[in-house]
Amino acid sequence: MFLACPRSCCTAAVLLVALTGVWSPRAVLVAAEPPAAPADAEAPAPPRPAARPDRHPELKRLSRTEEVWIDKARKEVVVGGKIVLDRGPIEVFACVEKTKEHEAIVATRSTARLIHAALLAIGLDPGSPVAFDPEYLPPKGPRVSVRLRWKDAAGKEQQARAQDWIRNAQTGKQLEADWVFAGSSFWRDPNDGVEYYQADGGDVICVSNFPTALLDLPLQSSQANAELLFEAFAGRVPPRDTEVDLILSAVPE
Repeated sequence: MFLACPRSCCTAAVLLVALTGVWSPRAVLVAAEPPAAPADAEAPAPPRPAARPDRHPELKRLSRTEEVWIDKARKEVVVGGKIVLDRGPIEVFACVEKTKEHEAIVATRSTARLIHAALLAIGLDPGSPVAFDPEYLPPKGPRVSVRLRWKDAAGKEQQARAQDWIRNAQTGKQLEADWVFAGSSFWRDPNDGVEYYQADGGDVICVSNFPTALLDLPLQSSQANAELLFEAFAGRVPPRDTEVDLILSAVPE
């Protein structure tokens, strides 16, 4: 077995969810891949996404089609992605690909729910998302370190903290706060009863407060366009389309 469950479910159940994608909102982990349609289904099952090459065979990969790995020895989650914005205002630092690339620095080749599952697997329990009614309550949860690893134009490996790439538009200084594992939330479609993990809409690592955020900043940050507090730190962010790994781990207390 490759995952130790940090909550009340057994290791076998965690492994089953990670490999098959069969899940429910009551499950500790969230879906990795959709289950195949039953043999007697009227409509044929949609084709499964093509498997992506395994760039980190030394680590435990959680999905054949999504780029999420667990480094058990270091208690780190590694997520594949690329730079999609290197200047301008941002609402999120990292989004799911094909969602919020116009306002994010990194797009991940993974769903937020699988990243959530991986964070559980390294021993982190989510807290609670931001609340605005009847008053502002910041998001809560264990602090999470976000680091980036990539290769420069000369092929030399580079690393940086995510904060190094984020500039406060009011002060001109880089972000210093750590993110917290808020854990997002579920939404049930009243038409068909299907429940959705809301961070899959793009809110993976946020710099503006969203109740849907997987990781959020524990400080008040508006999502109104005229009041956006943060922007990509021009000159520090690598060029667009640069391949990057996000490395997530617990911040030591």
